[in-house]
Amino acid sequence: MHIHKYEKWWLTFGISSLVLFLFIVGFSAFHYGSHPPTGKVYIDPERVDEIVPFNNPGVQKVEGKEWDYEVVLVASAFYYNPPEIEVPLGSTVKFIATTKDVVHGFQIVGTNINMILEPGYVSEYVTTVDKSGEFLILCNEYCGIGHSTMTSMLKVVE
Repeated sequence: MHIHKYEKWWLTFGISSLVLFLFIVGFSAFHYGSHPPTGKVYIDPERVDEIVPFNNPGVQKVEGKEWDYEVVLVASAFYYNPPEIEVPLGSTVKFIATTKDVVHGFQIVGTNINMILEPGYVSEYVTTVDKSGEFLILCNEYCGIGHSTMTSMLKVVE
């Protein structure tokens, strides 16, 4: 079989580009330590209910920190614990979340709050709530057959 010289050039160019791309991605991933954005804290996903602060999920007022409230959430098979969160308007809130089983999403509709929850990793997000109302919390990562029912509610009250 005879391959034209221009076909050889294009094959060489294409394969070289692919190898270069894979090298750059591989180098970046290993050199810079590719991991979840807030993958600084690792916990045992089978013991989440025993580990502080996840042993007491909900809203806690805090003092002496840069935020006013901490919202601790645990995601598991088609359920957020707690199912409803209430915080005052204008407060700075730190969301601390993890999951026990599979990858889940945590998105508060109508805001810029969006996290991926991975088993064993603690995800955190700090924000100031500046709009009052009820905001739906959705799982935006497919997590199984009951994915569409995995919701919660954030109530921002005056």
